[in-house]
Amino acid sequence: MAYNNNHFGNKKVAILIEQGVEDQEFIVPYNGLKQAGMEVVVLGSRMNEKYKGKRGKLSIQADGTTTEAIADEFDAVVIPGGMAPDKMRRNPNTVSFVQEAMQQGKLVAAVCHGPQVLIEGELLKGKQATGFIAIAKDMINAGANYSDEPLIVDGNLITSREPGDLAIFTTAILSRLGYAGKDAALPNEKDTTAEWWKLADAWGGSTKSEIGRGLNTALAGERYSLEALEKYAEKESDIEVKSVFQEMIGNKQRQIQNLETYLQILGEKPSLGANIANQYAKVKTALTGSDNIYQLRSALGDVQTGIGDISNLCAMYTDPVATAIFKEIYHNLLKYEQQLVELYRARINAQIEPAKPTTGAAVSM
Repeated sequence: MAYNNNHFGNKKVAILIEQGVEDQEFIVPYNGLKQAGMEVVVLGSRMNEKYKGKRGKLSIQADGTTTEAIADEFDAVVIPGGMAPDKMRRNPNTVSFVQEAMQQGKLVAAVCHGPQVLIEGELLKGKQATGFIAIAKDMINAGANYSDEPLIVDGNLITSREPGDLAIFTTAILSRLGYAGKDAALPNEKDTTAEWWKLADAWGGSTKSEIGRGLNTALAGERYSLEALEKYAEKESDIEVKSVFQEMIGNKQRQIQNLETYLQILGEKPSLGANIANQYAKVKTALTGSDNIYQLRSALGDVQTGIGDISNLCAMYTDPVATAIFKEIYHNLLKYEQQLVELYRARINAQIEPAKPTTGAAVSM
């Protein structure tokens, strides 16, 4: 995406880097700022080191280090996530640089695990902020008013949660650095109907085909789960367990519809793997027994496998719509996992007879 950069070349932005950075959380804001004509300076912790992203898509030499950088020379600081912030927060020079930028009223933008640096610098007290859900309690304990939202702006602090928020996150940074209005050709950051994935793609994020592959991965998992649950329900005689299976079946049907609809909107088609997933489930479930505990345990195992698979998809794509679909599946799986665990434990406990106390005199040898 090309910009008229006549008015933005005087803006200078620092983007922090460390080993294990979430590739897209560096790439998307970096490219968005560069394409707007702003001067982007990559700051690491060591000279003469090449930094690599956790997914292998990024390899870049830093322009300088936070040791030598002077916060007053920059208009904004961007802190990407991944495993990098855990290293950044251990560097006192990096923490001091971010502290100085905040105190001077510079724009500070952190995404995903990026707020870990803000926690280390004691910069979140009383702030409205968001971040990756795994560090929500850490942020709250540091004094932040945490909200699970794509974007939160509190004064000179901008925070977002994950790769799916990156186009909105970068747009918010650009608008506050002066790149806004009709000439910018950027959506309003609060526009939920905008095709944010296209903007993220233009800045080096997920392509349509990549998003399609992610949706098909989820679709294959949901179709497999639906078929397996239908077979478990047929064999299940416990009314309470069968009722939960039926509820899960209805949920799977709705989620499959959501995935298929969005694939259609993107102009993508279900993959071969997604189309044969139910057949694979039929073969696998045909080999299982009809014992009620076995059905319950099999369903629990499928749910736990699904949690791991969908959790990975939630953090892989720079499309807020696909990410929202994946997260809905993830949260539903967590809910059903707890229900199945409670049922499983109750059935197992019911099978265990309480130990009977022994009576009578001791037998002498």
